[in-house]
Amino acid sequence: MSKAPPPVPDQHGKTILITGANSGLGLRSAEALAAAGATVLLACRNETKASAALGQVRKVAIGEEPRVVRLDLADLDSVQACADEVDGSVDRLDVLMNNAGVMAIPRSQTRQGFEMQFGTNHLGHFALTGRLLPTLLRAAAPRVVTEASTGHRMGKIYWDDLDGAKSYNKWRRYGQTKLANLLFTAELNRQAGVHETFLIAAAAHPGYAATNLSIAGPGQSGAKKVWTAAVRLGDSLIAQSDVAGAIPQIHAATAHDVVGNDYYGPSGFAEQRGWSAKRVPRSAAAANAADAKRLWAVSEELTGVTYPWPDTAT
Repeated sequence: MSKAPPPVPDQHGKTILITGANSGLGLRSAEALAAAGATVLLACRNETKASAALGQVRKVAIGEEPRVVRLDLADLDSVQACADEVDGSVDRLDVLMNNAGVMAIPRSQTRQGFEMQFGTNHLGHFALTGRLLPTLLRAAAPRVVTEASTGHRMGKIYWDDLDGAKSYNKWRRYGQTKLANLLFTAELNRQAGVHETFLIAAAAHPGYAATNLSIAGPGQSGAKKVWTAAVRLGDSLIAQSDVAGAIPQIHAATAHDVVGNDYYGPSGFAEQRGWSAKRVPRSAAAANAADAKRLWAVSEELTGVTYPWPDTAT
C-alpha cells in the first residue's frame, strides 16, 4: 500500500504565495494547497517553467484560479516589483512560504553584488517578507513559513565575511544561509509579538528529499556527470519523494497547532523521511537570540528594507 500525505485543512478564502513554486517542494506545496481550496500565487523566476507548473496546479485547484507572479530573489528590484504587484492585486496575503533557494553553487553574485547563496536564500526572502508585511498584516492570522535544512547544523555566520570574499566553501556557505533562515524566523516571530500583531513565523525542513536542488547547485562545478549519477543513485535508494518532503512546510503553513517559531521536519528516522511532520530541534547557534537580532540589523542595512510594523508598537 502506497503512502499518502496527510489531509490539508480547508484553505478556501486564503491567499498563499510560494517562492520557487515552479518545481520540487514549492510545486508540490502549491498543488496541495490549491487542492485544499487556497488561491495560490506561484512566485517564480523562470517564465517557461512557471507556465508549466501553473498548468499542473490548475488541474488540481478547487478554489480561485492560481496565477504566476514574477520573482527573482537575486535581484532586490525584482523583489520590490513582486511585492508591489501582489499588494496591488490581493486584499490580503494569508501565508508567505519562503521556499525557494540555491544550494552549494560556485561563488557568484546577485544583481546587487551579494554572494548568491546568502543573497538568494536569506537576503532575498528577508526583503520580500518585509515588502509584503503590510499585505500579510491585513490577514486575520498571517503566517510566514521559511524553508530551512538540517544543513543549518554545519552553518555559522561569518560576520566579517558574509559574502565569502575572503574564503568561500560552497557547503559552508549553504550552511550559513540555512542557519540564517532559522535566525530570521526567530527574530521575525519575536518582533511580530513585540509589535502586538497576530503574525506567526515558523520554519520547516524536508529531510532528504529528491529534488533538482541537489543536482542543479553542486553539479555546476567539478565532475558534473559523476556528481549527477551519485545524486540520482542516492535519490533512488535513500531519498523520499518531493511530495513527502513538502509535508513539513505545508503543515507549518496550515496546521491549527502551529505556534510562533515552531520548526518542523519529517517524523521518521533522523528527520530524513516520513509521511507526517513533527516539531524538531535546532542547533544552539540557531537559537542564539543575540545573533538573530544582529543578523536582522545587518540584513536591514544590506537590503535597505525596514519592516513597517504598526504604529501601535511598544
